[in-house]
Amino acid sequence: MSNFPTYLHHFLFGVYPYICLSIFFLGSLIRFDRDQYTWKSDSSQLLRKRSLRWGSNLFHIGILFLFFGHFFGLLTPHFFYEGFLSAGNKQMLAIVSGGTAGILCFIGLSLLLHRRVFDPRIRLTSHRTDIAILVILWVQLLLGLLTLPVSLKHSDGSVMLILADWAQRIVTFRASGAEGLLNLDWQYKIHLVLGMTIFLLLPFSRLVHVWSGFGSLAYVWRPYQVVRARRLNLPSGHNAPSKRQPK
Repeated sequence: MSNFPTYLHHFLFGVYPYICLSIFFLGSLIRFDRDQYTWKSDSSQLLRKRSLRWGSNLFHIGILFLFFGHFFGLLTPHFFYEGFLSAGNKQMLAIVSGGTAGILCFIGLSLLLHRRVFDPRIRLTSHRTDIAILVILWVQLLLGLLTLPVSLKHSDGSVMLILADWAQRIVTFRASGAEGLLNLDWQYKIHLVLGMTIFLLLPFSRLVHVWSGFGSLAYVWRPYQVVRARRLNLPSGHNAPSKRQPK
């Protein structure tokens, strides 16, 4: 990966992120507007419940931790935490916590993938995109775990700072973000490219239902609904119907 031509490197890490993010946001909006009935996760719980419970719980616990860990870990500027947490300690914290969450997520996803591929009933009810997106996620998790031994070789936190600088330059639309990744190990580069590709594919797969998960947080601040009994305004001389007592 380090032998990539310069123009391809700059495309993958300088232009491709904006292509993926644009399709991610616009594609999700268009799908919600035009195909709301497809905005679901297509649960197969009724077909085989036990393996789904273990696989789904492990996968969702791990993936949520990894998502927010990557989000805040990459997008939080270094000066926010350098007063109480060094770059090396932060990287070690990310290796231990991210590695634990990654293993749990990998086990859960392996159970879900095995269930969907090798159970005949579930295989018949699965779309090809369902299996494809699970395979892509499985490979992405494996690549993420492969970066851990490499990260241990850079215990000073230098790689983490390089990745964070690139991510922060991307979201703030600053140029030359890709140049800092030129000498990065191939494990990180493939992990980044596949991760961006998942965002590109998300609006066209069952993963689009993650928007509903984040949207449900709005119910925390939603006021209670007040439900009142409806009174019947009957003409004079008519009695309201009495409730029938159960026999």
